[in-house]
Amino acid sequence: MKKTLYVLALMLWSLPALAGEQTGTVNHLLVRASDGLVYFYLEGSAKTNSPACARNDYWMIRDENSEVGKKQYAMLLAAQASGKRVKVVGLNTCQRWGDGEDVNFIQLLNN
Repeated sequence: MKKTLYVLALMLWSLPALAGEQTGTVNHLLVRASDGLVYFYLEGSAKTNSPACARNDYWMIRDENSEVGKKQYAMLLAAQASGKRVKVVGLNTCQRWGDGEDVNFIQLLNN
């Protein structure tokens, strides 16, 4: 019995954590001069599965100076300018800022 519980606990522990997810149009896109922070809000479906640290509805580009961060920012600008919807999935972390989930990927949708 103990062995079964141990195996079950190990299996549950190894499952990937859920991350936040949301689909909508870019409603607000902000870039701060003081620290380069890029964060944004979506208008559309409600954000789901966010980690406990993500107490606000905005999303954070985790590293705006990286190649990926620059590409994500460009994609958000294009989506906002065109009015296209995006799907955002988070990393289940709040490393860039303590109360907003870091972005894992952004997918541009064909409305």
